[in-house]
Parts: sequence; structure tokens; C-alpha cells
Amino acid sequence: MPKNFGDDEQRAHDPSAHEQRMDSESTVQRNPHPDFGKVQASRPDWKTDREFKFAKTKDPNWKLGQGGNDGGESLKKEHVEIDPYAEGRPAIFNYKLLISGIIPRPIGFVSTRSKDGQSTNLAPFSYTQVINHDPPVFIVGFAGGFDNAKDSLRNLIDTNECVINIISEHIIEAANATSINAPYGISEWSISGLHPAPCTTVKASRVKESVFSIEAKLMETKEFESRATPGKKTGVLAIIEGTRFWVREDAINKDRNIIDPAILRPMSRLGGITYGRTTEGLELPRPDFNEATKPEEVKPLIKPKAEGQ
Repeated sequence: MPKNFGDDEQRAHDPSAHEQRMDSESTVQRNPHPDFGKVQASRPDWKTDREFKFAKTKDPNWKLGQGGNDGGESLKKEHVEIDPYAEGRPAIFNYKLLISGIIPRPIGFVSTRSKDGQSTNLAPFSYTQVINHDPPVFIVGFAGGFDNAKDSLRNLIDTNECVINIISEHIIEAANATSINAPYGISEWSISGLHPAPCTTVKASRVKESVFSIEAKLMETKEFESRATPGKKTGVLAIIEGTRFWVREDAINKDRNIIDPAILRPMSRLGGITYGRTTEGLELPRPDFNEATKPEEVKPLIKPKAEGQ
């Protein structure tokens, strides 16, 4: 397992990396507004009465072979090709492109505890996804390598434990506050005002206010090296197994296998400093090949795969 450094050791080992980790926002510049308070004040108030509801699809009469539901408008648009390693293209451009194009992204609100139990960390990560259910497996991506590990990653690889909490509307401001660039050892719990709750299989705390939390243990990690700057470590993928689920009792069904989105009201990440609400859904049954291809008008669509498809 790679060695981890405390703040003093990190600064001595790699001063520039330490400062980048503590002040990455000044480098990334996600916030496009010189005066965000003024911009915020000009926007409409939060709609508290916006309940989760289901709507029809854009084209309820869509048929196999029809293609897009925009009447072919998207076919009239041209695309630009982007080489992520083009000469003169900063790596940060790829970051901004990806977080604005791969949306919405679920947010893993990860809580960890140091090996000696003296320090905890709570932070949101939008490079998060569930990838398997038996066993329950999740991935979380961390910026920077092991030699410049964020506090959450440092605790995770030291203890092999964490809790992944889901962020809902009622804790969005508090959750965002935990992304502050606080020095190692400063409590994000206190800064956010959120409350820790005990877990069963891990020592890290879950967020009491979260509707859904997952106790988890580290399975393995994978460190990534920059293509543009060989030798520079740019990220770590953590593969994590869920060991216990916690769901608020008013959000789970009788069989304890479905969470109500109207209660969960999850928040997602978009590009820059933008978050998204989930207030509307649509349902589409997965088609059955034998049933869907019975009509005579569909049979001409049943062809072998052709080159270029």
C-alpha cells in the first residue's frame, strides 16, 4: 500500500502538489461568476412545491426504426472532433469538457475516519457509480495520486472503510460546504452542521440526514498516470463493496427493495458549479424482441448488422 503523508510531510515532500491540493479551485476555476452573490440574488426562488411526478415520453407513439424523436433535426448538426492530447490543449480542458458532458452524475457523499480515529472526513465526489449488485460494488474516483492523496482517499486506504451517503435536496447546501479546502484534521461535520450516526460494519459515521447510506469496505485501487505528462499521477479509482444499507423508513417499500424517488429527491452534478434536481421521471418498458417484431411493418427492419453500425 502506498505511503501517505500528513500535511507537514506532504509539504516537505512536494510543496507544489500540497498547495495545488489545498487550492485546486483557483487552478480549475469552476465558478464562472466574479460576483456569485449578485448572480444568485437575480435568480428565481427555489420552488418548494415542486413534487416529483411522472410524465409521458416526448413521443408516446414512437415506433421501431423511427430514430430520434426530434424529426431529424439532430441529423442536420455537425460535430467537431477533439483530440484530448492535442498539442497545446491543457488537461484541465478535458476535465471541464467531461464534467459538463457526462451529466447528470450521481454524487457519492463519502465519510471516512483516520486509522487512529482522531480525524474524520466528509466530502462529495461526483466520479461515483454503482457497478454491481451481488456483491454490491461501487466505484469512486479521486483526483491526484497516492502521493498527493485527498483526505478521504488517505483515510480510505489506511482503514479500508468508508460510508457512501446520497445527497438529497434538504442537505445540498451543507453537502456543498464540505467541499471546502480545509486543512487535514478540520471537521467538515462541524462546518456543514450535519450529524454523524453510528454504523454496524465500519467505524466511519454515516450522515444522519441522508435518506440512503451505504457502509462499505475497500476492495482495491487503481492509480492513473498522465498521458500528457508521463510520471505524473493524476487520479485514483477505488473499488468499494457495500456491506450494509441504511434507508429512511418513510422512503423504503414493504419489501425493502425500492426507494421512493419522491422521498429521496436526489441531487446530481452537472458541469462547473452546477447541481441538478430530479423532479420528473418517465417510464419506458424494455421491449421484448419477439413481441415487438410481430407487426408486418416492422419485419423489414430485421436485418443483419452492417458495416459502420
